[in-house]
Amino acid sequence: MKKTLTLAAALLCMNMQAQNFDNLPDPIEDVNKVVDNTPDSIAKALMSRPKPGSTRKGQNPVLFLIGNSTMRNGTRGDGSNGQWGWGYYENKYFDESQITVENQALGGMSTRTFYTDLWPAVRDALKQGDWVVVSIGHNDNGEFFDQKRARAVIPGVDPDTMYVGFNQRLQRQDTVYSYGTYLRKYISEIRQKGANPILMSLTPRDAYDEKTHKIVRKPQTEWAAYVAAVEGVPFVDLNERSGQKLDSYSHWKEQYHFFGDKIHTSKFGAEMNARSAAEGLWESRNPLLKPLQAMMRNVEPEVFPLTSHLSPLTSERKPVVFFTGDSTVKNSDSDEDGMWGWASQAFTVFDESKITLCNAARAGRSTRTFIKEGLWDKVYNSLQPGDFVTIEFGHNDICPITDQKARGVIAESKDTCHVYKLDNGTFEVVYSFGWYLKKMIDDVREKGATPILVSLTPRNEWPGGKVERRDGSYGKWYREVVAETGVEFIDLHNLSADFLDKKYAVKQLPQDKEKAKAKIAELKEKAGAVYFKKDHTHTSMKGAQMNAQSFARGLRQNNSPLAKYLKK
Repeated sequence: MKKTLTLAAALLCMNMQAQNFDNLPDPIEDVNKVVDNTPDSIAKALMSRPKPGSTRKGQNPVLFLIGNSTMRNGTRGDGSNGQWGWGYYENKYFDESQITVENQALGGMSTRTFYTDLWPAVRDALKQGDWVVVSIGHNDNGEFFDQKRARAVIPGVDPDTMYVGFNQRLQRQDTVYSYGTYLRKYISEIRQKGANPILMSLTPRDAYDEKTHKIVRKPQTEWAAYVAAVEGVPFVDLNERSGQKLDSYSHWKEQYHFFGDKIHTSKFGAEMNARSAAEGLWESRNPLLKPLQAMMRNVEPEVFPLTSHLSPLTSERKPVVFFTGDSTVKNSDSDEDGMWGWASQAFTVFDESKITLCNAARAGRSTRTFIKEGLWDKVYNSLQPGDFVTIEFGHNDICPITDQKARGVIAESKDTCHVYKLDNGTFEVVYSFGWYLKKMIDDVREKGATPILVSLTPRNEWPGGKVERRDGSYGKWYREVVAETGVEFIDLHNLSADFLDKKYAVKQLPQDKEKAKAKIAELKEKAGAVYFKKDHTHTSMKGAQMNAQSFARGLRQNNSPLAKYLKK
């Protein structure tokens, strides 16, 4: 027998509002001082979403994603506001030759308004064998029949609870059901089309419980889990999976997974939630998910396949030192008369019977692109307690920010960022040089490993008759990061510069400008003939060995814990 909203349910609804449960913004600034970008152009947003079923390839199934702005953010969902929904990244975990992932989410939708406004078109596009992930509920509180949204639902899962009234937004009589009832409606209609429903709990928000030092978990999790169990539907606890990851991060890292407010995610947060969703599907033992799991890929984190990582004496895992950086750290490293990165010569200073060397650097990269391309994630995924990571960037960081290579960063050490429109028309939040370094340092420490910041190698430039020093830019930023984080610092830049100055520098250049210019050219030619190759930045094999020796010298001067693995 159906009944009207009970007093207990009404009080629960009021309590949820009092707790500011709804952190998703309305067109007008909400109680959390946030304004959503989607409602100001709902028509544009609707057109930006793919027509339901339009991504289908032949007779292949489609995985439809049903959600709100945490799944698909912004008017166009393109990151122009610095926020990303996790649905944008979910396709990377599926074989597109077998299934397509179609993100039908839209900001501002509740479980109820998506069902009434957007679901009919998605439902009509469903075919037998399709899959539908329903992960929605952030916007389910508020007024039942207000003029702006009329999107609230009755808390809980009671199938016999309903509320009837006049919907001001739709200008008609309307009935509101419980959260669980709407989920049951989705499930029933998905099954009627021969498709496969999957329920997921909501993404966590940036709500930090100071008592437990954990992210606050959402009540919809229990409701969705209950409905899934009763209806025999696969359930993935996205809220808990991502919540546990956020709990394991430093508070600084947890916060940069959100952008602009406390519910919408940055690219980092969206990618984390997408991985959590994929891991939940992949690791599920529910037999109903086996056909979907057969179409998944890239779920296992990529790591370095370390070979000689066992000690010959104890057969235990040796610590690993990962070298990160650009072409000055890792180059072609093959032609004896070619260009070499100094980490390729690390074997000349380290005792490999005690430690494993892994050169993870990549030519042409900056701090920004090393992280953006997933190169840093591979290092992060490979780290174990007791390992070391050297972090050396700079040669490619102060480049254009928006050009084709898109590798430039904001030239300072303090935490700052800005949303840039790149020359290719996409948007990206770009951070400062110091911010990227601090992210890497924080990540390494999180894994129980030791970060070592290394200044960039000197260039073959000789202003004033001495080798160039960039202590006023990179050197300054490095030291500011060191002061803020307490990270160990090897000033390779000045250690190698000191070495080069001792060999080639002159105390004073000739007074005559032409003679001074000729002298500088002579110094550059002499140093370049031995320690550099082809240009003023990249080193020869001997130059790489020189930088490796400088690094070792810096470790000894610091009495570094890594120094005990050097050759005697």
